Amino acid sequence: MKNAIQWFEIPVNDLERAKQFYSQLLAIEMQDFKMEQLQMVLFPVEEGTVGGALCYHSEFYKPSHEGPLVYLNANPDMSPALERLEGLGGQLIQPKTLIREDLGYMALIQDTEGNRVALMSQS
Repeated sequence: MKNAIQWFEIPVNDLERAKQFYSQLLAIEMQDFKMEQLQMVLFPVEEGTVGGALCYHSEFYKPSHEGPLVYLNANPDMSPALERLEGLGGQLIQPKTLIREDLGYMALIQDTEGNRVALMSQS
């Protein structure tokens, strides 16, 4: 098995608000992807790596602080993202913390939808 994670989905109530939050927080471009009843915004991904999306469906997705915790790539340094966080409507739950020298740093945040999400970076 190459990766333990194949795909992730972050539940949202307001897809456009969440798209603005994550694209500005991580300084990335995200792509809309709509199906019949499911609406998604895709995180950028290189071929052969793990991808994911913000997802809205009125019955299937409920933002939460409970359940699995997704660690988003904020390399090379999450500090700029954390500086933008509150201005984008997010909240800091746990500040940037060294995990271990060879693993880098992590921080816990709350997004605009009420989800608990982690950021991870090498510095």
